Amino acid sequence: MTLDRREFLAACSRAGVASTLLPGVLYTLTTQAAQAQTAESSKESGKAPEPAKITPELLDQAAVLAGITLTAEQKKMMLGGIGYQRDSYAEIRALKLPNSIAPAYVFNPLPPGARVETARQDMRLSEPMVVEAWTETKIESFAFLPVRELAELVRTRKVTSLALTQMYLARLKRYDAKLHFVVNLTEERALAQARAADAEIAAGKYRGPLHGIPWGAKDLLAVKGYPTTWGAGGFEHQQFEEDAVVVERLDAAGAVLVAKFTLGALAMGDKWFGGRTRNPWNPNQGSSGSSAGSASAVAAGCVAFAIGSETLGSISSPSTRCGDTGLRPTFGFVPRTGAMALSWTMDKLGPICRAVEDCAIVLNAIHGPDGQDQATREASFNWDAQYDWKKLRVGYFKSEFDPIKPFKADDAKAGESAEEKKQREIRNAERAAANARRVYDQQYEAAALDKLRGMGMSLIPVELPKLPYGAMTPLLTAEAAAAFDDLTISGRDKLLTEQGEEDWPNSFRIARFYPAVEYIQANRARTLAIRELSKVFEQVDIIVTPTFGDQLTATNLTGHPALILPNGLRGADAPRPPKIDDGNNDDIGGPGTPVSLTFLAGHFQDARLCSFARAYQEATGFHKLHPKLD
Repeated sequence: MTLDRREFLAACSRAGVASTLLPGVLYTLTTQAAQAQTAESSKESGKAPEPAKITPELLDQAAVLAGITLTAEQKKMMLGGIGYQRDSYAEIRALKLPNSIAPAYVFNPLPPGARVETARQDMRLSEPMVVEAWTETKIESFAFLPVRELAELVRTRKVTSLALTQMYLARLKRYDAKLHFVVNLTEERALAQARAADAEIAAGKYRGPLHGIPWGAKDLLAVKGYPTTWGAGGFEHQQFEEDAVVVERLDAAGAVLVAKFTLGALAMGDKWFGGRTRNPWNPNQGSSGSSAGSASAVAAGCVAFAIGSETLGSISSPSTRCGDTGLRPTFGFVPRTGAMALSWTMDKLGPICRAVEDCAIVLNAIHGPDGQDQATREASFNWDAQYDWKKLRVGYFKSEFDPIKPFKADDAKAGESAEEKKQREIRNAERAAANARRVYDQQYEAAALDKLRGMGMSLIPVELPKLPYGAMTPLLTAEAAAAFDDLTISGRDKLLTEQGEEDWPNSFRIARFYPAVEYIQANRARTLAIRELSKVFEQVDIIVTPTFGDQLTATNLTGHPALILPNGLRGADAPRPPKIDDGNNDDIGGPGTPVSLTFLAGHFQDARLCSFARAYQEATGFHKLHPKLD
């Protein structure tokens, strides 16, 4: 198509209509009017085609779709500014802004009057279990141990960091062929770090519970000397000259980076340029995403912990699918410097582990301002394994635990064609299957409430404020389209693996039609959501909820923290999963696969959140279940 969509949008915006009008009709009409002529002239001259002229008549037709009326005088005034503003767009694009440059505004998730605790205290860890020292034949038995236990083994020199690192590297190599979770091993770096850790510990220079512990990074974190691919075709050889701040902080804690893990291309789903990352519990399924490799590798006992990221479910979903414990911290707790930006107002980095205390240990090492990510706030994370969680007020989203309504199929319509009938039957079958899966899984959620009551908790029913959270999510795609503006403009978006209706290339194009005024209005609605949900946390300290549904969207928008826990395995009577996992459904499950439960807390109450979630986890023991890989 010779008339560039971005040029057209720029013209509309400069005309004063992009904030209020849907310019699709203008684009279509001007394309029809100019296509043949510009194509021929550009062929002859070798120059880019000139954007078509916007006329008052075209503005009228676009205004019909927007539901407004423009006077002749208004149209005349609007047309007069097109040229100037078109030039200004071109000047901004000429800057070639890198992904690391954030907008000149900073999202604040706190409601008015909120106070944040800043006084820091030393961590108080749980008492470790007694584990025997390693032998050459026994080292594999340590693969699924939580960080807390591994840390004690390393500290007491019952196992060396080098032995753990070599064991995890061997497992990564062994199971990657089945699970496809590694983009690049950082073997040389890891072995050097492990040897240095052992030497320091032998000399009495112990840095803390992450010293000598092998970990993996989602491959949107920059690591000097290695590619940072963002999981996307066209970025396979991209490298940065500095480590991400989170990587620097884990280096400082003595942790050993063994691998860079897969993510769905540009942080969507589990399909990357090398294939689809798999679920260790059922390798016929994807691991979900976008922290695909991080979740899969942790669940498979191929690393002690990993770092993932979440914008709208990218820790929650793969942690659920793979049976991990995932912590999505409060927005602004962990600096994102050196991480790929998808949405500056929604991106969050957090740990994916085997146990809640592991998450607390990792968050303790990576949280706090770095002087570069302006969204990061000075706030304390004071982990205390002996915290009295029984004094907390615990609520649950009552309506989310109500029985699922029976499925009702769409009826045939008069005059329905054979093709329409076929599509209706397919939709009905898919919806019926989804309903059956949801009904089945609800028994685990009900059992969780019973367990909590059995732990002595008096559960308080609360509700998620009724707001149009889904209508606010175009904020994410608008920011993502800006973050990857050059992909759309240059046409390099065709290099991305997935090209469907719901994938990034199409979403980025759609986002260019999102009006600036509506972006601001959605942010105002988001402010309302923050205030209303924060009021709920004045009634309770912790909220128990199913992992998916409106709360997942709401809390990502409001920046509240979430802890996702494994909550059992589906039985042999579970509904069978679809034959093909297209990556679009997070609950496809099937017999023998994990289910999850989510705990929420107020802003920067992440330590309290971990304390309560750990109590539930210790009472249930679901985190001790592991997939059979051989």
